[in-house]
Amino acid sequence: MKLTKRSDQIPAQPGNDSNSGMASGRSAISRRAFLRNSGLMAGGAVLASSYTPSMIKRVQAAESATAGEVQQIKTICTHCSVGCGIIAEVENGVWTGQEPAFDHPFSHGAHCAKGASVREHGHGERRLKYPTKLVDGKWKRISWDEAINEVGDKMLQIRESSGPDSVYWLGSAKHNNEQAYLFRKFAALWGTNNVDHQARICHSTTVAGVANTWGYGAMTNSYNDIHFSRSILLIGGNPAEAHPVSLQHIFRAKERNNAPLIVVDPRFTRTAAHADQYLRLRPGTDVPLIWGMLWHIFQNGWEDKEYISQRVYGLDEVRKEVAKWTPDEVERVTGIPEHQVFAAIKTMADNRPGTLIWCMGGTQHSIGNNNTRAYCILQLALGNVGVAGGGTNIFRGHDNVQGATDLGVLMDTLPGYYGLSEGAWKHWAGVWDLDFEWLKGRFDDGTYAQGNGKEVSQMNAAGIPVSRWIDGVLEDKANIAQKDNVKAMVLWGHAPNSQTRGKEMKSAMEKLDMLVIVDPYPTVSAVMHDRTDGVYLLPASTQFETSGSVTASNRSLQWRDKVIEPMFESLPDQTIMYKFAKKLGFGEQLVKNIQLNGEEPLIEDITREYNRGMWTIGYTGQSPERMKKQQQNWGTFDYDTLLAEGGPCDGEHYGLPWPCWGTAEMGHPGTPNLYDTSKTVAEGGLTFRARFGVERNGESLLANGSYSKGSEIKDGYPEFTDELLQKLGWWNDLTPEEQKQAEGKNWKTDLSGGIQRVAIKHGCSPFGNAKARTVVWTFPDPVPIHREPLYTSRRDLVEKYPTYEDRKSFFRLPTRYASIQAKDYSKDYPLILTSGRLVEYEGGGDETRSNPWLAELQQEMFVEINPRDANNAGIKDGDDVWLEGAEGARLKVKAQVTRRVASGVAFMPFHFGGHFEGKDLRSKYPEGADPYVLGEACNTAMTYGYDSVTQMQETKCSLCKISKA
Repeated sequence: MKLTKRSDQIPAQPGNDSNSGMASGRSAISRRAFLRNSGLMAGGAVLASSYTPSMIKRVQAAESATAGEVQQIKTICTHCSVGCGIIAEVENGVWTGQEPAFDHPFSHGAHCAKGASVREHGHGERRLKYPTKLVDGKWKRISWDEAINEVGDKMLQIRESSGPDSVYWLGSAKHNNEQAYLFRKFAALWGTNNVDHQARICHSTTVAGVANTWGYGAMTNSYNDIHFSRSILLIGGNPAEAHPVSLQHIFRAKERNNAPLIVVDPRFTRTAAHADQYLRLRPGTDVPLIWGMLWHIFQNGWEDKEYISQRVYGLDEVRKEVAKWTPDEVERVTGIPEHQVFAAIKTMADNRPGTLIWCMGGTQHSIGNNNTRAYCILQLALGNVGVAGGGTNIFRGHDNVQGATDLGVLMDTLPGYYGLSEGAWKHWAGVWDLDFEWLKGRFDDGTYAQGNGKEVSQMNAAGIPVSRWIDGVLEDKANIAQKDNVKAMVLWGHAPNSQTRGKEMKSAMEKLDMLVIVDPYPTVSAVMHDRTDGVYLLPASTQFETSGSVTASNRSLQWRDKVIEPMFESLPDQTIMYKFAKKLGFGEQLVKNIQLNGEEPLIEDITREYNRGMWTIGYTGQSPERMKKQQQNWGTFDYDTLLAEGGPCDGEHYGLPWPCWGTAEMGHPGTPNLYDTSKTVAEGGLTFRARFGVERNGESLLANGSYSKGSEIKDGYPEFTDELLQKLGWWNDLTPEEQKQAEGKNWKTDLSGGIQRVAIKHGCSPFGNAKARTVVWTFPDPVPIHREPLYTSRRDLVEKYPTYEDRKSFFRLPTRYASIQAKDYSKDYPLILTSGRLVEYEGGGDETRSNPWLAELQQEMFVEINPRDANNAGIKDGDDVWLEGAEGARLKVKAQVTRRVASGVAFMPFHFGGHFEGKDLRSKYPEGADPYVLGEACNTAMTYGYDSVTQMQETKCSLCKISKA
């Protein structure tokens, strides 16, 4: 549907409210009003109430455009992980308009403020326009050839003297799937596992915790599936601001099912304002709360006993830990009254299926993996996993953070979570058609770490996580498990102000031999240091200037068409990768089976290449052709089930959510809800994955009498291999050609897809049928337990709930725990400091603060402080204040005195940058590329602290003090 203008009235300039459409008595609304309302009211409600039938007409996509003709191009929003549809209007190559996609299966025409204003990226007043380098403290324009040659020469010099691990390749959740895949392949061909991206610092503890519970580390259901929920528990998330359009799905459950919404958060958020029950917990006490809920479940016999017997392993071990968390102890530790905990969990028990939603409030902790596993265990106890309306609906952050994670832009795995074993490398060498020994020779041949008592080669050793790159630069060389320190950083679509320990990051940037920023915007990386040379800014195109696929939080892949050609001198990321690969000596290998259009690798060929290799998670059935066909038929998919009803995509689930088993020719419809045994595997059903063996301590880990609909094996079974097919008598179901490729292989490594095809033919899940496990014997805490934050205000709890001992080498670096917690910082820094999102901005904020329509809405960085704490410090609302973190960093911000936060807690948003400890850095940006709004980065004040499994940073519970400036 297209919105059309009803009035010739000239719209008022921003800020001139007296001449607005509302004041004139007309029905038109100003863009400012639209943005404000769409941001605060989840977009859809505004669209529904503000536009009459006479204002809209049907969208018709043009096959091609002649001069002056308006093209309508379908694409996907580049902000959060909901994946809203956009219809861009392009005239003579210029992006002139943007319309809601009312037929889009996820968004139904809704937008938040950010999505409503993405067209601004296609005009790009504040974007980087050409390559520049810092010379004597001034930005100098250079050509692309100069940039590639100078940067490449320096990299080769570092490689020669310090080894390939001394160049760190920091990727992006803003890359599409094809670019993310090519980036991970690029790092592999350079010869390092020092590669990572934003997922490390947002949901790495989700991936680790959830995958180690039931097999896959992703959202089990979907935003749309919440329509079937009869209760909703939302912990550590604020979708009203972080994922506004997702609220229409939550509201649908409330309206249709009278589903109660329970919100758990230290702060009374805009989401909490919609809650039926609100629980205010002390930051960092998620495990005590969940165990307190389970205490009531076990006391009252509310657990699903049959489900547990058939599909859950180890819950008796959890019961022992839960027994310690009596209502009194839960209240003492969390601050939540017993009656609120009881009411919340009784609501969940009485209203099944219920879904559990979490975001970064639950993940960004030094025990983040414990939190995410506890959430899963709660849902398993209630029997809420593998059912429509249930599941763990994990709301990811960036538009393609799920996809970039799946495609392996991580320091501890290759694409598809294959890991870094020799077998994993040989699998991908086969996909890439490269000699394994040549690939191995690209890596440093030294050994610096041990695993299971044996030396581990650098090819098989996990790299330095992005959360710790600063320590890779600053740490004593003797303490790092690689040849030399990190000497060069490539920040490719990354906001450094999204990371903690800002003062040390500044020092690390200044110590580097070279800093390279590849981005549509300069980011804070360009200005937060005091370097005078050795910094390069290379302009990448936005996602609207290329095509490719993007994976929403629910595992659905959506295709983006190119809206406009690259602006200024920017280049698509894949083109820049190829240019560097040529310079660094592996260009031919990077694109061996990928067609080039000049120097731009063909996106569709990259898709087909990862289709050939990613059997583990079923990224094999989503061919470019299938994704494009779905894009052209958005309106044929049911809004509740996401199942196509007739039309060209009949029977497919929207986005072919992974796992989409087998080859594209097999036509698997995708898996809408993970672990749902009520459907056949061929229709999108699934069991729990047999990932952890078949037995432990004499007890079977396989499912007990539970299996997917239509399965010929009526019990648990291990993962499928060539041997299992022969044992079952199903080997001859493979074609002769499939048999050749499947010999000696399993469901993950058989490049023919035959093993998967035959398993599904017989109604079985290719990855086996096991129990979910509630005890992870390979983790520091096999059963999740509570540990106080490193910087805790509750010194009375440290002895009973201490953190871990320091670790000498953890992902190549020493990592501190107990030595920090041993010191009492709370006397000097009495306030708990936590952080979160605003509706107007996203991530580090560089894109959104450079957008005038958004910048107008939120112009000041601030700290929320409770009236009691403000009064005690002599602070009034709107005052300038100094906030000092427990490691000494100081921020100058505005005070917002509010009861949204409890006494003893302060909150800051994390989207700001461009000020540093009271100093305005605007003059340091390249001319015309400074964001409209600058401010202090809250993470400058955030302190040391890392998860015990993934090195997730601690950003939700530190300490600070606040004084009037």
